[in-house]
Amino acid sequence: MNTQIHYKQYEPEDFAGVIKLGNIVHGDNYLDDEKCQKYYNTSFKNGINASFVAYDGDELVGFRLTQAANKWDINEWCSPQLWQLSEDQVCYFKSNTVNANYRGHGIGSSLLMLSIEQAKLQGAKAGLAHIWLASPGNSAFKYFKKCGGELIKEHPNRWAGWYESHGYICPVCGPDCDCTAAEMMIRF
Repeated sequence: MNTQIHYKQYEPEDFAGVIKLGNIVHGDNYLDDEKCQKYYNTSFKNGINASFVAYDGDELVGFRLTQAANKWDINEWCSPQLWQLSEDQVCYFKSNTVNANYRGHGIGSSLLMLSIEQAKLQGAKAGLAHIWLASPGNSAFKYFKKCGGELIKEHPNRWAGWYESHGYICPVCGPDCDCTAAEMMIRF
């Protein structure tokens, strides 16, 4: 591994690498061009982009997709009554993904910190995420908690029906996903 990881804000030229890495790590059809464009568009508030990618040379090895406050859908899997903040103060950490060969070297944490700094400039006071509790060794939960995340609520069957609606195939369950998501928040 090259120790010179280069971080930059997420741009359309990164879509192909983000799709490839996202689908390897999270399962088939997790990302596509349409979703990448949506997450790119919703990363911005007041001209500030809160999403980042990490490269080792020409290889995209990680990404953090962050949707600005008021730019993401607060749905039945969210508990705003428990946040202790207004909805317009909370950004959404959509996805943090690092190539398996690069994990454990601080790339995910660096991507998160870069996104938090930009989200603060956008006016956010916290960031919310739905953490995949079926990640290998529950690493996603452990990582997010270590970065300051607090558990708000667990949501069983968070991704149920995504095969029918998105063509998503969970790497743990297959097409009939019954994984639980931990709704977690990092306050800034």
